[in-house]
Amino acid sequence: MMLQDKELLKDINDAISNCMKCGNCMEVCPIYKELRTESAVARGKLSLIEAVLNGNSEITAGFDKRMSMCVSCKACAAKCPCGVKADELIIRARQAAVSTRGLHPIKNAVFKILKNRRLFDFGLRMAGLFGPISFKKLPRPMARLLRFPMPGLDRRRVLAPFAATPLRSQYPEVIKVDQPKMRVGFFTGCTINYIYTDVGKAVINVLKENNVEVVMPPMQHCCGIPVFTSGDLELAKAFARHNIETFERYNFDYIVASCGSCSMAFKKEYPEMFHDDPEMKERAEAIGKKTYEISEFLVDVVKFDKSKLGEVNVTVTMHDPCHMVRGIKVTSQPREILQSIPGLKFVEMKDADRCCGAGGSFSVAHYDVAQKINNRKIENIADTKADIVATSCGMCRMHIIDGLERYNLPQDVVHVVQLLDKSYQAGAANRSKASQAS
Repeated sequence: MMLQDKELLKDINDAISNCMKCGNCMEVCPIYKELRTESAVARGKLSLIEAVLNGNSEITAGFDKRMSMCVSCKACAAKCPCGVKADELIIRARQAAVSTRGLHPIKNAVFKILKNRRLFDFGLRMAGLFGPISFKKLPRPMARLLRFPMPGLDRRRVLAPFAATPLRSQYPEVIKVDQPKMRVGFFTGCTINYIYTDVGKAVINVLKENNVEVVMPPMQHCCGIPVFTSGDLELAKAFARHNIETFERYNFDYIVASCGSCSMAFKKEYPEMFHDDPEMKERAEAIGKKTYEISEFLVDVVKFDKSKLGEVNVTVTMHDPCHMVRGIKVTSQPREILQSIPGLKFVEMKDADRCCGAGGSFSVAHYDVAQKINNRKIENIADTKADIVATSCGMCRMHIIDGLERYNLPQDVVHVVQLLDKSYQAGAANRSKASQAS
């Protein structure tokens, strides 16, 4: 093992020694619940890192594989009585593994494309245009299966189609409103811009209903969380720097995102990435203080207009994405939105904040384990008898749809803001009818 790799872990030695190996993490780790092996849980992973630091082990292929078996759900850190942030220490171990062994060949190829913003944009636009050839359409909305084998993807995996036209290409850069209360920058992220454009449209519609001017900077790029959690710190910092510089060019009152992971990147990860660069850390913190997840923004900042809402007669349950509930701690705001919608019946599911198994790219690389984790979520959804599952993460939406499809269950999965948009549309239709009647 190279000295520099050991140095990457040296400064976390004290944090690792704080783990008293009590096993509390076993109770909440979604992977341990399925595999029941010591290396699957945080305690076991920290022991492996400790062995490397003590010189009793090296960063081998086995070490790399064990560190990859983590969904970064942060449940271990939330449960730890000693305050050990095991999820962050595991990411540091991945960074050491990447420095020693390099990225997995598939991730390396994907990240090379992702690094080139124009090439990435072109590739996903082509995926949108030629998607009908590559993917088989299923009866369920936003659900597709691969027609042909693709490296790194299980053909059983239900995916969502790429949009024929990305969200940012469907709108002008500045979406104006009469007498705006404020001006916000919309960080669309990759899944909203290229896949779930329906969510992006709902965000724009809802902000317009609340007299908020929306700007979508065309130069924005991936938030970098997939790269960061995979252990490529330098590339993640490049994404962070690019987005910070991009949003600094505008005079925004606030920045909004409709994804818990993207919000967490701006609010928490960017400042931490630049902990050793005071100038960039200050700039990252300034951007982070302006950033809100969309439901958090609507409830805490805008105080969204409830007088315009119309009835949406459905029963809804909610799944809390890990980076929402334990990353940025936003859970009450999406529920307040749902419970404000006339006609909507809200039903809590059991373990709403338990990981669904998506874990970003985890469900792609480890589909069988991700399926097992998801099975528990699907059972809890079925028990609610809800018509719709609301969530705030595109990857959770895709993975839960995969499980619903496998179980042949009828529920649809949408973003919380889509239901609010539907309610505003129903209210507008009612007002139009009333106006015509008078």
